[in-house]
This record gives sequence, structure tokens and C-alpha cells, in this order.
Amino acid sequence: MNVRELIRTIPDFPRPGIRFRDITPLLGDADGLAQVVHDLAEPFRGKIDVVAGIEARGFIFGAAVARALHVGFVPIRKPGKLPGEAIGHDYDLEYGTNRVEVHVDAVAHGERVLLVDDLLATGGTAAAGAALVERLGGRVVACAFVVELVGLPGRGVLEGRGLAVHALCSFTEQD
Repeated sequence: MNVRELIRTIPDFPRPGIRFRDITPLLGDADGLAQVVHDLAEPFRGKIDVVAGIEARGFIFGAAVARALHVGFVPIRKPGKLPGEAIGHDYDLEYGTNRVEVHVDAVAHGERVLLVDDLLATGGTAAAGAALVERLGGRVVACAFVVELVGLPGRGVLEGRGLAVHALCSFTEQD
């Protein structure tokens, strides 16, 4: 199955010039979703202790991957969404900054973590998630994505931090 064929491109969303990669057709295809979960999970079977997923679409894939690997799931959330004591990490966006947070007890010292999100573009959100895991004493084994946008700096940002990148498919700006 070609997962890439289940991802729809929406031109000029959310603003002119952007080609949005829409995963909702993939989510609606039971076989495609099962294949993606399998393909994200298998390289890490027996190599991780927990999966961390980045809000919001990373929750969809991350929780399913955690279930497939029989490990726990850690949500990395937007500010103010976690009910317990949390730590946060600010990161830069093209126009401004953003922040992600995680509970202080979400990752144990030395735990091996797979960081999951739907899409890798600039790498800022994933790098921030990895920084949180590392602050808690965890070790990010890899960052796994359904889609990588080739031509944007995401892979270089993550690999520059010493993080392995696993992506199931890629798109260029022209695709």
C-alpha cells in the first residue's frame, strides 16, 4: 500500500501559497491507518519504553503506535492543557513563538522514548518535544513521522541535535 496516495494536498490552506498535506483520507481508510501504525511501530519494537506524541495529530498516531508496541503513551501538549505539574519549552515559529508542555512525571530517568507526530516541516515542535523528554531524563531513540516535507529544514534540525528521523513518505513543495 502506498500511504502517500492516501494523503490529500489542499492548495492555499491555511493561507495562499501553502500546500497543506491533509491526513484525514488516510485516517478514514482502515487498511491505510493500520499500515501506517505498523510501519511507524515495527522499526522500534523492543527498542523503546514509551511513545510521546505531540498535540494534536501526533496523539492519533502516537497512541496507536504505543498500543501496537505494548508501551505507554505520553502526551506533549499546548500550554495550559495538562492538569498536573508540568514543564514547558518555548520554540520559534516563522512568525512568533510557541510552547509545548509535559507532566513532570511523564518520563522516567533513562526511559527510551519514540517521539511521534504526523508531519515534519521545520522541526521546531519535534525539537521542543525532544528537549522536554531530555529534561526529564529520558532518551529520545528516534522521531517518527507519517510525512516529511523535503526542502524544509526539519530533518537537519533534528539530526543536528543527534536525533534519528524515521518518515514513511515525503513531499516536496512541487508535489
